[in-house]
Amino acid sequence: MPARRAAAYMAAATLLAMTQGFGMNLVTANLPQLQGPFGATGAEALWLIAAYMAPNVSLSLALLKIRNQYGLRHFAELGIAVFLVVSVMHLFVTDLRSVIVLRFFAGIAAAPMSSLGFLYMLEAFPPARKLTVGLSLALTNITLAPSLTRLVSPPLIDLGGVPALFHFELALALLSFGAIYLLPLTPPPRVKVIERLDFLSYPLIAIGLGAFAVVLVAGKQYWWTEAPWLGVTLVVGIAALTVAALIELNRKTPFIDLRWLVSPQILHVAAVLLIFRLILTEQTSVAGNFFQTIGLQNAQLTGLYTVVTLATVAGGLFCAATFRPGREPALHMLALILIMTGAWLDSRGTGLTRPEQMYWSQAMIAAGGSLFLPPAIASGFTMTLRKGTQYIFSFIIVFLMTQSLGGLAGSALFTSFITLREKFHANILAAHMTLGDPLVAARIGQLSAAYGHTVTDGALLRSQGVSLLGQQITREANILAHNDAFLMISLMAATAAVALAIHMIVLRIKEAGSRNVGETALQG
Repeated sequence: MPARRAAAYMAAATLLAMTQGFGMNLVTANLPQLQGPFGATGAEALWLIAAYMAPNVSLSLALLKIRNQYGLRHFAELGIAVFLVVSVMHLFVTDLRSVIVLRFFAGIAAAPMSSLGFLYMLEAFPPARKLTVGLSLALTNITLAPSLTRLVSPPLIDLGGVPALFHFELALALLSFGAIYLLPLTPPPRVKVIERLDFLSYPLIAIGLGAFAVVLVAGKQYWWTEAPWLGVTLVVGIAALTVAALIELNRKTPFIDLRWLVSPQILHVAAVLLIFRLILTEQTSVAGNFFQTIGLQNAQLTGLYTVVTLATVAGGLFCAATFRPGREPALHMLALILIMTGAWLDSRGTGLTRPEQMYWSQAMIAAGGSLFLPPAIASGFTMTLRKGTQYIFSFIIVFLMTQSLGGLAGSALFTSFITLREKFHANILAAHMTLGDPLVAARIGQLSAAYGHTVTDGALLRSQGVSLLGQQITREANILAHNDAFLMISLMAATAAVALAIHMIVLRIKEAGSRNVGETALQG
């Protein structure tokens, strides 16, 4: 392919990835800003995320078969057309219920976009470089989306409020619409892969995974054991997936090859991808929540997200330049060391910590994230091709599940962990705050002095000071809880690095033993 045309396909891939990524992260990055215009509480606003993710986590599975049977061109044109229609509809909704319904359809419309972003990037490279350079750049585009969304959101809201976000999403959809029609993808041969039982299996899979997505999004807000409907939803999801598994295990050509998915090699790949996704929650959830705790919003974090974006690009380019088959363990080790060090540096935060003090640590985590995923996907994909092309679909399922549900699980896990640790630290701090302590009494007096000109009642003035001190205790407990989460992530990365080192040593020993056996056989 000529260099100019290849560059055009790379630009189209970046545009499609940003279009899909902005739509996915639009609500997550601006949840506090969306509550006011739609008159929603924090718990109600979370349903915007749940409605988007419920169909999105599973629809890519069905779209892979639809694309293979009906052709890539029709798939791309129809996908971007639906996404464009949904983007236009966002401009005409003003109430929360309508937006929740629309976000459900947005999750459906966005599902083809992630696949198209991959395919357009791979189209620009020859076969020998698709799984190295092409894959690295495609995954870098996906990794960029969360930080870029938080980077562009504040100026957009300043220009036109929340509607400006939807206008920007529509503009990206229009550009993507033109790119798809101007740059057609090479059509692969069509294969009849859809069977009648797929129409029974897929709805069950969609219900099961959608139920899991809703529970993971809402559970941390409504709390896992407090809302009975969470348990009912979870039971429905487990039941649907169980029935789907029973159907699939008794099919000659299953929708999902479950027997292969539970093989040791695939379970190992899935575990690696899932651990990576959980570790990277540090940047997308924990760090952002930390700064919200100390009173900073996206507008004050543009410098940090600029650094994260640049580090992500640098890590992706470094991976594209150095990644070769056989270098996967070395790149994984470097990525884990960067993430471990960055999370450990973040674990020393205080109420006086500002974004500038986390530039280096967050840059290390962003670069580590860009380095980790391409080698893992490439090695898994190569292993799948050795098994047979019919297993590619099942491997893609592993990747999609670990990244979509893994991201939700990571956010739910660490948010819940922070909540529990906040209660723990708050109890310890409150136990040391006795009114008989002269330092505590002096602090209450300082805090209540601000109301001295308006409140004349001494008891009421003192209660105001106690209330303000309680707020400060809660704030400090939150900071300590986030530090615990950072440290936990650092320990997870360190454990993964040790496990990787042991795995590399065992492989070296086996290779040395095989060589010795071979040499002995030749000498004999």
